[in-house]
Amino acid sequence: MYRYLIRRLLWSVVLFLAVTLVTFVIFFVIPVNPASLAAGRTATAEDIKRVEKALGLDRPLPIQYAKYLHRLSPITCCEGALGIFKRPDLGTSYASGIKVNHTVTQAAPVTASLVFGGAVFWMLLALPIGILSALRPRSLLDRGAMVFVLIGISAHPVWLGLIFAYFIGFKLGLTPITGYADFFNPGPGAPGGPIAWAHHMLLPWLTFMILFAAQYVRMIRANVMEVMNEDYVRTARAKGAPESQVMRSHILRNAMLAVVTMLGMDIGLALGGAIFTEAVYGLPGLGQTALTAITGSDLPVVLGVTVFGTVAIIIFTLIVDVVYAFIDPRIRLG
Repeated sequence: MYRYLIRRLLWSVVLFLAVTLVTFVIFFVIPVNPASLAAGRTATAEDIKRVEKALGLDRPLPIQYAKYLHRLSPITCCEGALGIFKRPDLGTSYASGIKVNHTVTQAAPVTASLVFGGAVFWMLLALPIGILSALRPRSLLDRGAMVFVLIGISAHPVWLGLIFAYFIGFKLGLTPITGYADFFNPGPGAPGGPIAWAHHMLLPWLTFMILFAAQYVRMIRANVMEVMNEDYVRTARAKGAPESQVMRSHILRNAMLAVVTMLGMDIGLALGGAIFTEAVYGLPGLGQTALTAITGSDLPVVLGVTVFGTVAIIIFTLIVDVVYAFIDPRIRLG
């Protein structure tokens, strides 16, 4: 088990280095000088050169990347055996001069609200529909579920978001169309609190629910139908076990294993890929922050969001791998 865990950790480190390196290199291929953004619009050529030197942008790319990784390291200044632990430094925004740590800290709860709330909604919808569709194949419910799956898989989140915003938010006036209400610390005169927060997040959650619930309905339906034909299920029924016990202890318990695995991986991926939903509803999350930074060639902010998203995906994937290895020892042999 320990060898398996070590392999997964090493692979996670390699993945992290690859993603950050590619992001770093791409920004130096783009014909835009980040120092001109940091120096300001009225800066002269001499000012830009001074900013380049101050930021270390005049140094070779490998040295700049190595210094960035050094700032990310939680250990610095080796004193004794363990050294000094510190908070990873994501740098300072070239455009605003604000620490990227602060920017990511402000945006991450918004994206987390969208992803985790959406996950609750899509599981509440997908579980009963997927199970009932498997129990009644080719019924009206099953055919309707397959139409829902086709729409959910084919629809783009921007299109869905605009449709919901127009009909539910604008025409019916049931929810706000854009904006975000802080759960704990709203600004002066801004909406806040749990009710306003949920009210503003309802349309984004609905968009996320449609996109992901369609995939889960299809997976749950296929898994339940496959497990229902297993020998141990027929044996349990032949022994006279109640149908409710067969469904709960034999069918759902085994069919949901792959669903739990997929859920853990999808939450990590959604944390780094909620940009479309945030853009439609004007949510100040990580996706919107990254889009603004990319437009302005603000490398530290783009790297900060990339680092956060990569770490989130790695952590959730690692948790799923470890849990799966405990449940199924055959995974450790792979």
